[in-house]
Amino acid sequence: MISKQLANQIVEQTMLRLHRNINVVHTNGMILASGDRLRVESIHGGARIVAKTEKALIITEENNHLFQNAKPGINLPIFFQNELVGVIGITGNPDDIVEVATLVQLTTEMMVHQALIASQSEWKRKMRETIFQDLMNQQPLQKVMEERLYKIGFFYAPPFYAITLDVEATLMAYQSFVEHMEDFFIHESVIFGRYQLNEHFILVSGMDTKAIKRKITMLLTQLKKYFNVRIGIGQPVQSLEKASYSYETAKNAIEYGDKKKSIIFFEEVEIFSLLKKSDSQEALHFTSRVLKDLNNKLIHTLVVYFSNNQQLTICSEELGIHRHTLTYRLNQIHETTGYDPANFQDAIILQIALWLKNK
Repeated sequence: MISKQLANQIVEQTMLRLHRNINVVHTNGMILASGDRLRVESIHGGARIVAKTEKALIITEENNHLFQNAKPGINLPIFFQNELVGVIGITGNPDDIVEVATLVQLTTEMMVHQALIASQSEWKRKMRETIFQDLMNQQPLQKVMEERLYKIGFFYAPPFYAITLDVEATLMAYQSFVEHMEDFFIHESVIFGRYQLNEHFILVSGMDTKAIKRKITMLLTQLKKYFNVRIGIGQPVQSLEKASYSYETAKNAIEYGDKKKSIIFFEEVEIFSLLKKSDSQEALHFTSRVLKDLNNKLIHTLVVYFSNNQQLTICSEELGIHRHTLTYRLNQIHETTGYDPANFQDAIILQIALWLKNK
């Protein structure tokens, strides 16, 4: 139904252009808003008839006495998605306003449609975020939640993927960001929104890994035109009650993933999450002991060497040095630390020390 706030907006905007008194009436006949404030909350007998018949009613000086609290004019039904939501009345000589009456009706229906669609969208957004909050609190799937999921069009078929988005969106741009998401996922079984302060989430059901990667790559292509965004994809789970675990792994993907990458799967950084207590005394002691007195140049050389799978030619090209120079540096690292970067077992220790140092 039309709210009083919306009714007042319709009266204000329509009278501004039409220069005639306008009444917006509830389906029960009560005037919600009017240019004549004394008529607000009184019963309009003519509008009651329109609400019952769903047909326009012309009131003249001759039949005016037949309708409670009515004045000459034209009263028309207002529909939203084929359902009667109110009545609009235009006060005046019917002969003078008949040509504009239909236009006023159509304009009003457009305003109602826009307002109610926006209201429904806002309701769905709040509902999605409430559901996600409950899932993060590991609330069991009760009937109320199942009904809510059904109302927002989410069908819980495994697997479930939780995804987090690290978005640099200003408050002014947030509405645009949400609208992008709504348009993009209009046909999918997806919950998305804002979680806590600056976390944005997506919860997807019924897609395999390939489909997820394809869909998120397409989403990124659209979003990065307007926003700086990184996307972390969590471990799939088979039960919606375990969505909180998937979301935690998605956040780990963002936290530990390569800052230059836009899409990170948790599997890529799983070992980092196992080492997440990198600020412990033991970790600091281990890093200091293994890397010892390596300078920044040698540490950078080691990072590039491991990132290129210990391939000398590719590593030397990326560093912009001769291959012999690279070999000399690796020998320096071996002599300083006691660990040989070319040896598999030693390389593991050096790599873990680097990870801990950079986390």
